[in-house]
Amino acid sequence: MNSIYKTIGFLGGATEALQIASEGVADFATIDRILRDQAGFKLGPFQLLDIAGIDAAHEAISSVYQQYLNEPRYRPSHLAVQRISSGKLGQKTGEGFYTYVNGEAQMPAEVATPTVSEMPPVWVSTRAMRRPELLQLLKDLGAKIETGASPSAQALSIVAPLGFDVTTVAIVERLDPARTVGIDMLIDDKLTQRRVLATSPATRADMRDAAHALFARDGKAVTVIRDSGGFVTQRVVANLINIACDMCQQGLCTPEELEATGAADLGHSMGPLTMGNKYGPTEILEVLFNVQTVYGDTRYRPSPWLRRRGALGLSLMHTES
Repeated sequence: MNSIYKTIGFLGGATEALQIASEGVADFATIDRILRDQAGFKLGPFQLLDIAGIDAAHEAISSVYQQYLNEPRYRPSHLAVQRISSGKLGQKTGEGFYTYVNGEAQMPAEVATPTVSEMPPVWVSTRAMRRPELLQLLKDLGAKIETGASPSAQALSIVAPLGFDVTTVAIVERLDPARTVGIDMLIDDKLTQRRVLATSPATRADMRDAAHALFARDGKAVTVIRDSGGFVTQRVVANLINIACDMCQQGLCTPEELEATGAADLGHSMGPLTMGNKYGPTEILEVLFNVQTVYGDTRYRPSPWLRRRGALGLSLMHTES
């Protein structure tokens, strides 16, 4: 079963992280930080690729992609090909997605929390994920919260979508995109060590900085990324869960077999189906549907295993009698 889990880890985690990086959403180190601190992985996907060897990992991913007749969920990335072509294979060559000195990866410094002299009032979308928790968090952070049906002309608008990007939400909800910032609330904020915000191409720098400074007031790490349907965590976690579900759907393993050693092999405290149940099958399903809407890519189409159980309110461990 270990080979199955390693396949899930590479296909569900690494390929989606590579896709996110290729879109310019965030750099390699930032994506790794998010997945460690927000999603709870012991190592980020780019750390894992460097340790495994980018050439070996790419060969494994490409092999599965070919075996499944170019299944979009398993699509390799040109970013790996570029590094292989330049001899940057990871830790073993001293450079991959990171540069290594005496075997230690050199981590770039994080962006400092900006100083904001005057904080704007904050309005929270009525469609925001975990809206009550988000409002309480903002109250605890000392934000001046607007409660009207729509934001004032001065307000910072906060949205918390599942699967959609900030651009789409701003347009659909008729918000001023220049004053709109997204926050990833898939996972309960109390369970994370990092908050992740996203801006649209139209978001003003002062609104971005205000949101960053506000959400960092209690000392928790904050990362601001460029617009992405599903941020980072939603995309990687949903893709990993979806591939695991499809393995069960195809009869490659039972849910019990999949979960038996999954946590250790994925470098997480939970196996993929347990993870899906914790974050909510319907929420994961919504992420995938909406990410597919944003990108139009069939790699995000939900597995029938996930789609049916999510729609019926069943556990992802549920098997038919």
